[in-house]
Amino acid sequence: MDQYLPIVLLLVVALAFAAGSFAASKLLGPSRPTGAKTGPYESGIVPQAPVAARFPVRFFLVAMIFIIFDIEVIFLYPWAVIYHQLNTFGLAEMAAFALVVFVSFAYLVSNGALDWGPVKKLARKAPVNLTRTTTSTVRRVPRPDQLIDGMSPRPVDSEPEPTAEPVGAGAPEA
Repeated sequence: MDQYLPIVLLLVVALAFAAGSFAASKLLGPSRPTGAKTGPYESGIVPQAPVAARFPVRFFLVAMIFIIFDIEVIFLYPWAVIYHQLNTFGLAEMAAFALVVFVSFAYLVSNGALDWGPVKKLARKAPVNLTRTTTSTVRRVPRPDQLIDGMSPRPVDSEPEPTAEPVGAGAPEA
């Protein structure tokens, strides 16, 4: 029984600390919440839009990838230190572990954990009109001194529209 006494004592201290933390936050916390006290604080910048309530699932999938590779690295260090003592058994165990990690990574990638862009639609696209040419679609934009009210862009291969003469550019006086 003496061997279990430190474990029981540690459990009692941990429970007392957790209960004390909850009690202290209840007693010392703000009792009259206001908009300023409960609002988010982002470096002194007032938020312009309401805060999103939920994170997307992709966030959690990336977190799972991080945890999986973190655990793999934690297990690889001790294995590398005693690799020569483990021989073939250690190599087989690490190969099995790496296979499990790879399968979980492949599962996450297949579920779109790394696809952060817009969702790709699988709908069929309209066929491209091959009769369009640059001469039928490119429009010339007149220079500012050639602009007239109501003048619209014209096709490249069409006749130029008559332009108004700039003020003071009439026939020379005799």
